[in-house]
Amino acid sequence: MTLIKSISGIRGTIGGNPGDALTPIDAVQFAAAYGTWLKNRFPSTKLTVVVGRDARLSGEMIASLVINTLVGLGIDVINLGLSTTPTVEVAVPYHKAQGGIILTASHNPKQWNALKLLNEKGEFISGAEGEDLMRIADAGAFSFAEVDDLGKVTEDKDAIDRHIQSILELDDVDVNAIKAANFKVVVDAVNSTGGIVVPAMLKALGVEQVVELYCEPTGHFPHNPEPLPEHLTELSSKVKASNAHLGITVDPDVDRLALVNEDGSMFGEEYTLVAVAEYILSRRKGATVSNLSSTRALRDITEEVGCTYAAAAVGEVNVVEKMKAVNAVIGGEGNGGIIYPELHYGRDSLVGIALFLTHLANKKMSMTALRASYPNYEMAKKKIELTPGINVDGILATMAKNYEQEEVDTTDGVKIYIGKEWVHLRKSNTEPIIRVYTESKDLQAANELADRIILEIKALI
Repeated sequence: MTLIKSISGIRGTIGGNPGDALTPIDAVQFAAAYGTWLKNRFPSTKLTVVVGRDARLSGEMIASLVINTLVGLGIDVINLGLSTTPTVEVAVPYHKAQGGIILTASHNPKQWNALKLLNEKGEFISGAEGEDLMRIADAGAFSFAEVDDLGKVTEDKDAIDRHIQSILELDDVDVNAIKAANFKVVVDAVNSTGGIVVPAMLKALGVEQVVELYCEPTGHFPHNPEPLPEHLTELSSKVKASNAHLGITVDPDVDRLALVNEDGSMFGEEYTLVAVAEYILSRRKGATVSNLSSTRALRDITEEVGCTYAAAAVGEVNVVEKMKAVNAVIGGEGNGGIIYPELHYGRDSLVGIALFLTHLANKKMSMTALRASYPNYEMAKKKIELTPGINVDGILATMAKNYEQEEVDTTDGVKIYIGKEWVHLRKSNTEPIIRVYTESKDLQAANELADRIILEIKALI
């Protein structure tokens, strides 16, 4: 069983022993730590926290534990029930709440769940804030409310509708163009909350032909919920069999967006952001941001129109921080995460769908033609197993020194740009390994680059 405490929240498998997995005791402990952290952050304030969850099987249990722990601390809770990560994020400032919790393990299989923690802006708490929260949790420094001061729970059943409406009102979303394109779309929502919101979003955009695949929010994922090509074979077949223009899939909490071409091939998660960025940059000039392990294609299309690309450390919090620093007009992560600051600073598949379909409608071309219009890169992802005692930081510093004649970025590990190729070396925080990510013109070249770098590192070891 597994319990992981990281910048992404508290994530673990259900069942097992406290401290080793996400048991009811752990859910209460970390909800109490979060509530206490908020009380320290906003002293003398009657606190409100927005809570929403995806459809996974443990969601109702974990939600009940978390909500009632907050109530026990004297915190009012606005319960969205079945919702999405971006919906909770936009609901926090709408309700003028001091924080929010999304109960979801994102793309992890059904045995996982997690508490994703937000600040008063509806954005993920920072690494430093997370460390403060962990200290509170480890110390058990909780003080619960007297009976007259318990919090109250209210329901918000309109949050999804408000979220969709806020997207329709964006200047960059053209409902008329989408409606005129008469798209036929197949949706695979892995039986989570995407099955509620994605068809509703499409219909609001004027897409009348929506073929639903696994859109019942039962929590019984029909396949691995991470939107990778090997998990999307049914969606691919359904797109071809239905003569659809495209397929759309999201992960269980609807913050990652992947697309399938009309011929059943993958558009590529990395290229979801590239396409949306091309559209936004055609509307107005500005900086773009992705993390260091994302495709170079975003940098290429950004510099092609005379704008600046910036890379952030891996992790949504880091991408958001960099976007704010450079005043980016669009950003995100290569895993299909679109962050559109005109709406909010969080990965949001719904706004990604609206912007992408607007772009596709205006381009008046097929998905395969649109994908072919972008610089083509392929990635290889490998790792080096390490033995205890190896000085990983020293190895990475040596690699940076060895390639100092190239463009080197040490923001997060070491990323080396070699012409149009790159290699990104990162040490894992959870395993004794070095991750080796490379990108090149094709998969063979990417693998060859990775193998060469691995040999160089092994020589150093």
